[in-house]
Amino acid sequence: MKKAIIIIVGLALSFGLGFFVSTLVFSPVEISKNISQTESTEKIAKVTGIGGIFFKCKDPEKLKDWYQKNLGLNIDAYGARFDWFETADSTRNGSTQWSVFSEKNGYFSPSTKDFMINYRVENLSGMVEQFKKDSVIMLDTIETYDYGKFLHILDLEGNKVELWEPNFDFSNSQ
Repeated sequence: MKKAIIIIVGLALSFGLGFFVSTLVFSPVEISKNISQTESTEKIAKVTGIGGIFFKCKDPEKLKDWYQKNLGLNIDAYGARFDWFETADSTRNGSTQWSVFSEKNGYFSPSTKDFMINYRVENLSGMVEQFKKDSVIMLDTIETYDYGKFLHILDLEGNKVELWEPNFDFSNSQ
């Protein structure tokens, strides 16, 4: 019993000493500064997930039929949509688009690759400002549709990347 009390008192003293030392090392101003830096970092434009997977094939209609028949994808005019829940807010749904394009389709141009990834982003306008500073190649300007804003860029290896800022809550789109 005495050993347990000594261990508990020792842990309590260690915790108290650690707290005391941390307040000496980090002043309230520094702690506040670190918190505000973290908050401002969260407001930076960023990718929030993969919005879609797009790839080229010889016969898009035939391949869509194959995926529907063999893998059960519920395919519409745009492809298939995979729904999921936001991790930060489990009451909000999200989705990832799956689409096939004809191998002759020029939508991926100027990239010569047979695929394109669409990233979901927040604050697309903020990203554009950062792209200008970083000399990122933007292929177009922000285009707005009823389901969100889009912009296309090239990565360092010439892959076309589609950026999508959704403008609606997926939980209401089912």
